[in-house]
Amino acid sequence: MTLYVFFALIFFGGQFVAAEVISRSVGPLVVGYFLFTMAVSAYADLTHDLTDEAQWGTLEQLSMSPYGFSAVVAVKTVVNLLGTFATGVVLLLVMMATTGTWLAIAPLSLAVLGVLTLLPVVGLGFVFGGAALVYKQIEKVFPLIQLSFAGLIALPVQEYALVKLLPLSLGSHLLQRVMTDGLRVWDLPVLDLGLLVGQSVVYLAVGLLVFRVGTANARKRGVLGHY
Repeated sequence: MTLYVFFALIFFGGQFVAAEVISRSVGPLVVGYFLFTMAVSAYADLTHDLTDEAQWGTLEQLSMSPYGFSAVVAVKTVVNLLGTFATGVVLLLVMMATTGTWLAIAPLSLAVLGVLTLLPVVGLGFVFGGAALVYKQIEKVFPLIQLSFAGLIALPVQEYALVKLLPLSLGSHLLQRVMTDGLRVWDLPVLDLGLLVGQSVVYLAVGLLVFRVGTANARKRGVLGHY
C-alpha cells in the first residue's frame, strides 16, 4: 500500500504540474517504478534478514546447518525473490489500472528479463549481507543505494554503450522494450541478452565471494551472532 501511495503521488502530482510530459512517459514511468521497487527489495531483504537473525540470537544456529550457511542464505534469497516478484506483479497491475495504460505482459519474457535484471542487485545484496555480518549496523547507507537505483534505471543505455555494464541499466532498457513495444525476449538483440547474462553471473559471483569472505571474517573475530 505504501509503494502504491507513493506511485500515486508521483503520477497524479506529475499530472498536476506537467500533464503533457507525464502523458508521454506513463509507460516508462510504470516500468521504471515496477523495477525500482523490486530492486530495492532484492538487495535489502537479505541484509535485513541477517540483522534480524542476529538480533533474535538465531544466526549462529543457522550457521551450524549441515547444509552450509551459504546454502541456507541462498535458499532464503530465492524465497525473498519469489515474494518480491509476486508483490511486484500485483503492484504493476494496480499501477496500470490507475494510469489507464495497459502494457504488454508476456509472462516468459517478463520472468526471464526480471530475473536477469535483478541478479546483479542480489549480488549487491550479498555484498551488503557479508558486510553486515562483520560491521553490523549498515542500514544507514541504504537510502543512498536506493537513490542510485533510480538513477541507474533511468540511464540512456542506447546513447552510452559503457552504461550497459552497470547493474539495472541494461535490464531496465530491455524491459522497457518488451513491455512498451510489445517485443518478446527472442526479439531482442543477441549481444544485449548475452551481456545481460554475463553481467548477472559476474555480479552474483562477486557478491557470493564477498559474502563468504565476510562470513569467514565474522567467525574468525567471534562476532557472527553479535548485534
